[in-house]
Amino acid sequence: MTWVKICGLTTRDAVQAAVDGGADAVGLVLAPGSPRMLTLDRAQELASNTAIATFIVTVDLSPEEALAAAEAVGAAGIQAHGDRSLDVAAEAIEAGYLSIAPIPIGQHGPTSELHEVPDASLPLFDASCAAHHGGTGITFDWSLISDQGRPYILAGGLGPDNVQEAIDTLHPFGVDASSRLESEPGVKDLTSIVDFIERAKRA
Repeated sequence: MTWVKICGLTTRDAVQAAVDGGADAVGLVLAPGSPRMLTLDRAQELASNTAIATFIVTVDLSPEEALAAAEAVGAAGIQAHGDRSLDVAAEAIEAGYLSIAPIPIGQHGPTSELHEVPDASLPLFDASCAAHHGGTGITFDWSLISDQGRPYILAGGLGPDNVQEAIDTLHPFGVDASSRLESEPGVKDLTSIVDFIERAKRA
């Protein structure tokens, strides 16, 4: 059964919808400039008493900063974007956190080497966008990541309407969705969350 993460949650109702819907993890964005950005205190509130794994999503933090944020929030894992992504992944694993390592997919394929991702970290393939680190709602050419040889998470423009096709085509370990589940930027539609999870789980 496909592992499912719902990212960019900003309210307790949205977190609860993901939990009740059967998601395996949620993502809480700490990146400045994102419409889904949370303060550390708000992220901690949403992470507390959540029955599934919580990941903080960071951009361009040093390993020390990312680990401090994860500890403050009480998160189970770190999804670090930006120039220090792989450094954060390695340090997160060493510190006992779960790790997701984003790999942007450009016009011709991955923009960084899969073998650079630590074995204990799950690669996350997402559409490359110069202005944003994830949450773009953009779908990339799935044929660019066929036959990876290791488990990975698929992201990038996934929603209830295409997640089954994506899973049937690529058979990823997991899927991750954010912006296509929103009624407006930063505001999740609860029905879309549940619908996405149900379709992913039965694919």
